[in-house]
Parts: sequence; structure tokens; C-alpha cells
Amino acid sequence: MLQNTSRIAAAVLGSVALAATAVLPAAAAGHGRTPAPHHRSAVVLGAIQYDSPGRDDRSNRSLNAEYVTVKNIGRMPVNLRGWSLSDRAGHTYRFGNVRLGGHSQVRVHTGIGRDNRWDVFQDRRDYVWDNHRGTADLRNDHRRIVDSESWGRHGHHGHHGHHGH
Repeated sequence: MLQNTSRIAAAVLGSVALAATAVLPAAAAGHGRTPAPHHRSAVVLGAIQYDSPGRDDRSNRSLNAEYVTVKNIGRMPVNLRGWSLSDRAGHTYRFGNVRLGGHSQVRVHTGIGRDNRWDVFQDRRDYVWDNHRGTADLRNDHRRIVDSESWGRHGHHGHHGHHGH
């Protein structure tokens, strides 16, 4: 009986020690550092076309060639009602009842159009995203930034359009 109790105790202690070593390095690696905001959300920014191809003539076609992609990288669907997409100048697009399925995306175009499951439209008559430098912030329905992308002089992208994540 005593021998079985010792074996059980050794097995339990071994399991606890193994679990501790698996958890400690992960916790130590993140010590003193806040994870990037989009690591907490399955919904992130994808490709951004901030410089509409061709001449910036404010035609609806040109305005709709400027877009920001919002991606759900998770498996579960997310309703974007109450979420927003904005720039630092205060231009804000608020999502209506947009259901973003798992592993899917929607493009938010600047111009006028008819919303569908792949494309939504801000219905603006002027450009939102600065061609030279800018930032796009994606906020959830609690107004917390879940992802942000910058480009140009103060950002990390120096080319026309961001095609990341």
C-alpha cells in the first residue's frame, strides 16, 4: 500500500513539475511587454488600398478602388454591428449588421455602393485614406482598438496598399 501511495505521489509531483516548466517559459517570455492588440481579437485588418490606382478624380469608381479589408482569422463567425473603422482625422465608418463568417473577409470601400457579404460602402464623395501617410484603426463594439495599421513617413509601410496579415 505504501509503495502505491509513493508511486502516485511521484506521478502527481512529476505532472505538476512538467506543467510548471511548460507555463513558466511562456510567462517569462512575455514579461514586461504588452501583446499586440490584434492578438486578442480574431478580427484584424487585412489588405489596405490607401492610394486609389489611377488618377484621383473623385469618381465613384476611383473612390471605391480605395478600401480597407477586415478579416476574421478565427473559426467562429463575428457580427461587426457597433464596430468602427477610422482614420486619425476623425473619419469614421460604423458597421451595421455585418456578419463575418469564420476565415472570411469584407472590404470597406470609400465610395457609394450596395453592401453585400464581401463588400460594404462608406458612401463618401471624397477620399478617406491619405496617399502619403496615415493610419487605419479598427475598434470593436466596446470602442477598443483591436487592430491598427499605419503607412508612409511615420508608419511601417512604404508602398501603395498594405497586403499583410
